[in-house]
Amino acid sequence: MNFSDNFFKKIENKTNVNKDTILSLANKLQQGNMKDEATLKEVINDLSKMTGREVSKEKEQKIIDTIMNDKVPKDLDKFLDK
Repeated sequence: MNFSDNFFKKIENKTNVNKDTILSLANKLQQGNMKDEATLKEVINDLSKMTGREVSKEKEQKIIDTIMNDKVPKDLDKFLDK
């Protein structure tokens, strides 16, 4: 999946997380098992700390279920415009 610099700027503007941090996290995701609940919890926790936003246990489980059931939007660029 190729992402434009515009995509990274939108992410940074919404989260204050820079491109290098995003790419580092993406690398971690590629090396991990995205169908493993423990890996997903670790990633969600990392993102929560990076963005300074707390994620409730209910929301964490919803995110995990969405990923594990392949329900992630394919066009994330449009998703960020909301």
